[in-house]
Amino acid sequence: MPDAMEDRWHLLLLMTRLLTGDPVLTFKKAIAFISNGSLTPDKATQEALIRAKRIDGKAIAEKVRAEVAQEVQDWLAAGNAKPGLAVVLVGEDPASATYVRGKERASVEVGMHSETRRLPTEVTQEELLGVIAELNADPAITGFLVQLPLPDHIDDDTVLHAIAPGKDVDGIHPFNMGLLLGGTPRLAPATPTGVLRLLAEEGVDTSGKHVVICGRSNIVGRPLAGLLLKRGNGGDATVTVCHSRTVDLGSFTRQADILVAAMGVPGLITRDMVKPGAVVIDVGTVRVEDPSHERGWRLAGDIALDVRDVASMRTPVPGGVGPMTIAMLLKNVMHAAQLSAGENA
Repeated sequence: MPDAMEDRWHLLLLMTRLLTGDPVLTFKKAIAFISNGSLTPDKATQEALIRAKRIDGKAIAEKVRAEVAQEVQDWLAAGNAKPGLAVVLVGEDPASATYVRGKERASVEVGMHSETRRLPTEVTQEELLGVIAELNADPAITGFLVQLPLPDHIDDDTVLHAIAPGKDVDGIHPFNMGLLLGGTPRLAPATPTGVLRLLAEEGVDTSGKHVVICGRSNIVGRPLAGLLLKRGNGGDATVTVCHSRTVDLGSFTRQADILVAAMGVPGLITRDMVKPGAVVIDVGTVRVEDPSHERGWRLAGDIALDVRDVASMRTPVPGGVGPMTIAMLLKNVMHAAQLSAGENA
């Protein structure tokens, strides 16, 4: 959508929210409001109105990174040690290598120490556990993560459970997951917290809303459900979790005020599966072959493009949830530093 079109939509959305007092205005309500003569938009605005507002994950992620950079600066000025993020990368998976480089660059940009442990594909599980033990004991490392996927001969759970809970900036250790599901999250997975931050920045109140999550992974679906169920800001939602074995998926997604798709199936959610005016968050990111692109592939999400014609807001792929994941990971590293300082005081 051209910038001018988006600007008109955003301005109209703000105006109608103020005039109606509706914090999550659907386009149907806006159309009805306009039809009553309260507003008279031009043709371009009318065309923009029937398309979902595009949530700019890149801009919001930049805001979060700026916050973290200021927190790091204040932390160092108070005489504390520099927060440090380490990433353990096993093997030569190109996508994983790209993600790791992004995390390295982002952590350095906000003033943190960055370290990557690169291990060969044939590394034994015992050797990998030895590296984790070293990082657990290293005072220069505030938090670290093991980049997935791991080779088949290594048990993911054994490795991930070996990370000290206080340094588990991925938030998937059973201790941290238990706190989250109990309603008192400490270090929560970055993608779910990124989703909640996107909603908050757009003024979407989750309280009382029906949120349907498609996907039950330990890094997105399950923790996001737990966060949405907790009391207070960003929570108090009614949550339905769907998955690959859900029968008649559309019968559930059409009930959603807020729909989160995180199943990794390109184009899974189509226009007829979305309630008019719903807020749609696309977490799915899959490489699909596309000869029209110079690289021969492009990133695709779980949400089909035509959903923008019925939703009130949507995140794009790329440029939506993806940038938020790294930004919120940095938040976790800073939070881990603060928790550690409190425990050692």
